[in-house]
Amino acid sequence: MKKFQNKYRTESTRLEDWDYSNPGMYFVTICSKNMVSWFGEVLDGETVLNEMGGIANKCWIEIPNHFENVKMDEYIIMPNHVHGIVELLGDHTVGRDVACNVSTSDRMSHISPKPGSLSAIIRSYKSAITRIIRKYHNPKFAWQPHFWDHVIRNENSLERIQNYIQNNPVNWNQNQNIKTEDNRFFNSL
Repeated sequence: MKKFQNKYRTESTRLEDWDYSNPGMYFVTICSKNMVSWFGEVLDGETVLNEMGGIANKCWIEIPNHFENVKMDEYIIMPNHVHGIVELLGDHTVGRDVACNVSTSDRMSHISPKPGSLSAIIRSYKSAITRIIRKYHNPKFAWQPHFWDHVIRNENSLERIQNYIQNNPVNWNQNQNIKTEDNRFFNSL
């Protein structure tokens, strides 16, 4: 780990020199802070969403309504994380934070993700869910600060990731902490 301003920081997991507003398919994993199971539970290999999980699900499905350059593929809302495949279609752009109706200052627009980029889409998704859940369900809800992504480069990789997402609830009881389970899978991509 490297230091920034005398503090250790996590290195980026982003593909070096890759523009995350490029057309393509991206596998993302978004985790709740401290892996708290806010969204429901897994019973007999099936995910059972609670109200907060329903919000996460509804917002995921609605992403293409807010970003014209997005098509959604396989996804799953798990008790403490979300796995999904997001496809960016061409170079359409939208304004910042359209899904959560937040305006940004000039200073923030320079450091904000590019409009229509994967980061802008995921940031907007996380922001919308956080606002709704904190207002109506639990003011302590939080996400981990970042998200994990993988650029899907071929059909074989896409099929393996789709199968992984579909089987995630079945494998839940083997390892509820996704770090170990997912690292084995992610390292094989």
